[in-house]
Amino acid sequence: MKISDLFQETISAISTNRLRSGLTILGIVIGIGSVIAMISIGQGAKGTIESNIQSLGSNLVMVMPGAARTFSAVAAARGTAQTLTIEDANSIEREVQFVEAVAPVVSRNSQIVAKGKNTRTQVIGTNASYPTVRNLSMEYGNFFSEKDVLNQAKVAVLGPMPRDDLFGEGVNPVGQTIRVQGMNFRVIGLTKSKGGLGLFSEDDVVFIPISTCQKFLTGNEYISTIAIQAQSPKLISIVQNGVTELLLRRHNIKDPQFADFTVMNQQDIIGAASSITNVMTMLLASIAGISLIVGGIGIMNMMMTSVTERTREIGLRKAIGAKRSDINFQFLSEAVMLTFISGFFGIILGWILALGISKFGGITTKVSFSSMILAFGVSALIGILFGYWPAQKAAKLNPIEALRYE
Repeated sequence: MKISDLFQETISAISTNRLRSGLTILGIVIGIGSVIAMISIGQGAKGTIESNIQSLGSNLVMVMPGAARTFSAVAAARGTAQTLTIEDANSIEREVQFVEAVAPVVSRNSQIVAKGKNTRTQVIGTNASYPTVRNLSMEYGNFFSEKDVLNQAKVAVLGPMPRDDLFGEGVNPVGQTIRVQGMNFRVIGLTKSKGGLGLFSEDDVVFIPISTCQKFLTGNEYISTIAIQAQSPKLISIVQNGVTELLLRRHNIKDPQFADFTVMNQQDIIGAASSITNVMTMLLASIAGISLIVGGIGIMNMMMTSVTERTREIGLRKAIGAKRSDINFQFLSEAVMLTFISGFFGIILGWILALGISKFGGITTKVSFSSMILAFGVSALIGILFGYWPAQKAAKLNPIEALRYE
């Protein structure tokens, strides 16, 4: 059978039962659209997290308490473990080569009160190097100085979110007073918005001198994180190794496997975060992929019905010389054509769903070319898998019995 004849027969068979074909196609379209939309959510989340991590600072090396070696180690920076001290940070700045700046951090959640309003946010105690290490810019006023740190000054720098909660959007809070755990702090600056959510947001923060934080809020000498800026991207690994060796000596640890701290750079964090988002994307795509299987079963059901309805036609074709392979290819091509049509419209639906989720759901999505190719390829595979059995059944029909079929 010629390819052109096979194509014409396929189009004719599909268009003969338009309603049934349309409903079958709809099932695959919904499945492919769902898969693309779910993958776009996962890819969008991955891109957002990577962007937020990159915005944390340039040439960044992070030291966190505890021996965790996974992405959850970042959470330990919130101060649950207590193995790092301010002297560790000072030693890193003095002794490790190619270090541009070091910013020790103490972090805790506190209630902030001002002018009868209150908000719960993260209070970060740090030093004057923090804006340099973490690429932080000022909207109003200034960040506190090393003199403020030495004098244990009760001054504060607000992020945009606590400013909005306490004083209103667009207000310059410099000169205002806030209360943290019953103590008054004078606001001397407001940081520019950097975006980001949750763990990586520096917009929902109140900064105070680390000495003040340790004396009046935490009451101990331990710190939550040490943020280190290397002099250049090429020197990050050297700085990371130098920090590890120094802290092992300071903590009297001979075997690195028993280290009570974790040293990570931005690429380590990005890699760990990417692995998590990839798993999430696969999970979402797998859940959506169930609808593709249901759609494939619909194709099989339609093709089995078509074989039954066209039994006499099959017998007649065989009687005039059609080979088993011709019948097989005819029905298999019908199943594949159905899924190809479904794949085309499924990609369009997936794109629309991703745009709708991004616009109305407030979730960042990213439709990649690879996800469209994957969905299209899966649809073709479903057509072959679920169309093979009906095609084989049609090809094996006895022509004499088929002609007698009523």
